Amino acid sequence: MKLPWLKSALEQDGPILSVYLDTTRTDPNAAAELSIRWEQLRTQLASEGAPQALLDDIHRTVQLPSTIGGRHGRAILASSSQILVDRVLPVPPYQDLADWGDNAALLPLLQLTPYAVSQLLIEVDRAGADLLLRAPENPAIDQAPNSVAEAESVDGGHDELHKARLGGGSQHGWRSNNYEARVEDSWERNAEAVAEKVNKLVMEHKPDMVILTGDVRAQALLKAELGQEALTRLHTAAGGTRGVSLERASFREELARVTQEFIERNQQNLAEQFREHQARDAASIAGAEEVARALERGQVEELVFTPGREPDNIEHLLRKAILTDAGVSALQDSYGAIPEGIGALLRWRDGATPSNRAASMTGDSAREDAVDPDRDRALSRDQQASELSR
Repeated sequence: MKLPWLKSALEQDGPILSVYLDTTRTDPNAAAELSIRWEQLRTQLASEGAPQALLDDIHRTVQLPSTIGGRHGRAILASSSQILVDRVLPVPPYQDLADWGDNAALLPLLQLTPYAVSQLLIEVDRAGADLLLRAPENPAIDQAPNSVAEAESVDGGHDELHKARLGGGSQHGWRSNNYEARVEDSWERNAEAVAEKVNKLVMEHKPDMVILTGDVRAQALLKAELGQEALTRLHTAAGGTRGVSLERASFREELARVTQEFIERNQQNLAEQFREHQARDAASIAGAEEVARALERGQVEELVFTPGREPDNIEHLLRKAILTDAGVSALQDSYGAIPEGIGALLRWRDGATPSNRAASMTGDSAREDAVDPDRDRALSRDQQASELSR
């Protein structure tokens, strides 16, 4: 995942304040508990020298309820004079954290990259559609403004929407057939109007997922009009109705299920890509020292790390990756074990690039420990004789 919006915050002179909080408010006591946890972190930051005026600004930000429902979090990075980054997180951070130091604390934010999924939700009927766009910087999909777009409605303007009923009367014969043809034409023209807006949004914002729900016939007509960029991102969610989908718990559960399947598939694809590069062209490496060297040479296209197994210098590696325009992705341990919890997909490689393909992504910790580059290096004849004489 590319993170260009974070780079400017890392280029600021320190000290930098970093705050990560679980801001979930799903029960009556949550607001009071959040206030207590924040006050504890605030006291810590004040003792470390963070300016009171800045802490007052962050206090107001933290206490303001987010429009997102369910479990979520907040990430705030600030210089001594201003808030640099304020992001609602689609899931809570692994743990609350507050830091006032020379550099921003990045790990709590980047551990959550698998969940940073942008989505365009289309609630369609035969008259048009409601379009709701959410991005990782504001995961609230229901009626919440964000920096990308707001909810929009598209109506095709063709209002002959209902076919003639079966039975006697003047709607029989050629008049009925003609009327039904006009109805079908209205549906198709309305689908074209919706598709034009959807295609424009997809090309402009490149959402990770385009999620379609609503009237089944209208869905089919819309799919026939969507461009390739939208179709490659398209997923369907059952049970939605235009204007009311997100008011139903059953549909919110369906939306969460479709999203989770997408996240799991992305994680599996990332693990497979890493393994394939190891096996085919050695365009991926693993290990803290190897990754650090590749970052210094500007070779890293994507830094990949395992939450909970990060090396001690993870903050330095994450910072270096973002400042060299590399992507960063967290890969859960269940999808494959990376030696030392960190690896990288490379932009290029040469004779100076370390190779450790045998150890990487095996899923077998014993095999990983068995591969020791120093121990298993090729020995000269004199070195072999020396080893045997011991």
